[in-house]
Amino acid sequence: MNVSLLRDLVPAVIGVLVRRGADFASAEDAVQEALIKALSTWPDDPPRDAKAWLVAVAWRKHLDEVRAEASRRGRELAVDALAPDGPALATDDTLRLYFLCAHPTLPPAAAVALTLRAVGGLTTRQIAAAYLVPEATMAQRISRAKKRLAGQPLDQPGDLGTVLRVLYLVFNEGYSGDVDLAAEAIRLARQLTTLTDEPEVAGLLALMLLQHARRASRTDPGGRLVPLAAQDRSRWDTTLIAEGVTILQTALARDRLGEYQAQAAIAALHADACSAEETDWVQIVEWYDELLTLTGSPVVRLNRAVALGEADGAQAGLAALAAVDPSVPRFTAVSAHLHERAGDLARAADLYAEASHAAPSLPERDHLTRQAARVRHHLRPRTPP
Repeated sequence: MNVSLLRDLVPAVIGVLVRRGADFASAEDAVQEALIKALSTWPDDPPRDAKAWLVAVAWRKHLDEVRAEASRRGRELAVDALAPDGPALATDDTLRLYFLCAHPTLPPAAAVALTLRAVGGLTTRQIAAAYLVPEATMAQRISRAKKRLAGQPLDQPGDLGTVLRVLYLVFNEGYSGDVDLAAEAIRLARQLTTLTDEPEVAGLLALMLLQHARRASRTDPGGRLVPLAAQDRSRWDTTLIAEGVTILQTALARDRLGEYQAQAAIAALHADACSAEETDWVQIVEWYDELLTLTGSPVVRLNRAVALGEADGAQAGLAALAAVDPSVPRFTAVSAHLHERAGDLARAADLYAEASHAAPSLPERDHLTRQAARVRHHLRPRTPP
């Protein structure tokens, strides 16, 4: 059974139920029930029309729920609810569903979870496992999100920028449990590019592909982080890189630059270098200047300081870092790196140790602790032979 195809059908099926009169929360629940039935029956008895089967089963489950609650709700579905649909506007439904799940009224964590369920077709258990939280916790998060959306019509969604931020949040969760969230985000971004010709959507897909191409080299066999400069570039996926660059070039040719296109351009320059020493840091700084103009983000300013340190020397990087708010995440780690490049090893060692205590993950903490130990090793007086 093609599980990916099954997931691709989810938003269109929800859209059909909503057009028939179901509210979003009820439609989403009914489609999840239909998915569970499909997973158990399709391997032995696959339908001729997968979408029609899902619509029929989900609609029946929705009607059962409506009938069971009829006395309490005091209303029935519209008379024409069972009328055959005209030509299905599947792409419109899917795009609107993306927007609805990423509605500005939802907190990011809830928007991500709801997108994975309603658009991605994942089960609550899969999403909970991916985020390393109990299934009951994730179910509650999704339930609260759907309650927030109660009464929000399908044709009054959030904006595309919110959708892209949610997809990038999904992508950056990486891999955990039995769901590869990075791959899932790429799948959803590919789908989104077929629904809208906005160049920023293509820019996000290109960025994901270019970053995903380096995935195999980001950790060593022991699970330790490997910084970009030390990665084995022969392990980078050249097929993904080529696809990402092609998509990016097409997007940039539209001359409507956005932040994801700029980030993808930076990733492409890293991917284009055969070694860390051959990286075109001058161009990377120029792209960070563009990105800073677009976003004004302190994180971008921090990353620009690193790039400037590579392009013009450590002192230039430290001067740029002085304009960055020290409370920005990873500020201390960047400061340590630039002080080491400037030759101030004692200060660098202290900063690496300080940064390790504030690291957001165990692998990063381990990496920074090892960096501190490495620099301190160089500070030890040499014993004469």
